[in-house]
Amino acid sequence: MPLILLNKPFQVMSQFSAHPDRQTLADFITLPDVYPAGRLDADSEGLLLLTDDGKLQHAISHPRRKQPKTYLAQVEGLASPQALEQLRNPLDLGDFVTQKSDAKLIQEPAWLWPRNPPIRQRLNQPTSWIALTISEGKNRQVRRMTAAVGLPTLRLVRIAIGPFSLATHPLLPGEWKEVDAQALDN
Repeated sequence: MPLILLNKPFQVMSQFSAHPDRQTLADFITLPDVYPAGRLDADSEGLLLLTDDGKLQHAISHPRRKQPKTYLAQVEGLASPQALEQLRNPLDLGDFVTQKSDAKLIQEPAWLWPRNPPIRQRLNQPTSWIALTISEGKNRQVRRMTAAVGLPTLRLVRIAIGPFSLATHPLLPGEWKEVDAQALDN
C-alpha cells in the first residue's frame, strides 16, 4: 500500500479525471489506483498525499484524525500582531467557527520555488508571509481566515501534513516520492 507525497503545482486539479482546461494529477502520477487523501484547490500548491488504500485514505482525510497541516501564505498587507492573534483563536467565518491554530509571521522562505505565473505585484501594497498550522481543512479555509482578518491570500503553499513535510522530503512542483505510511501512526 503505497503512500505518495506529491508537490502539487499551481493550477493543477486534485483529481485524476480529465479536466477541459487544466492539468490533473494524472499528468504527474502514473501509478495505478492511487487517489488523493484530501485536496488542494487549483489556486493552492504544495504537499498532497495519495494512496491506493481506501482505509488509509479515509484515516488521513477524516476530520477526527486531525492531521495538522501547515501552510505558508503570502498575504496582501502587513500582518499585525492583532491579526496573527485573531488567526490563532477561533474565528467565525459565517458558516463555521475555526478551531485554534498556530500563526506566525515569517520571512519569505529562500528555498521556495518561484510560482508560475508569478503573483501580481502592486508597488504601493506590501505583502507579508504567515506560517499557519490548522487541524481542520474546510474548503478554502486558510484563504477565508486570512481574508477575515483583512489579509487576502496571494499565494498559498501547503508545506506539511502530519509527520510529512517538504522540509524533510524536498520535492519541486510536480515531483513525487513513495514513503512509509506507518509514519502516520507515530
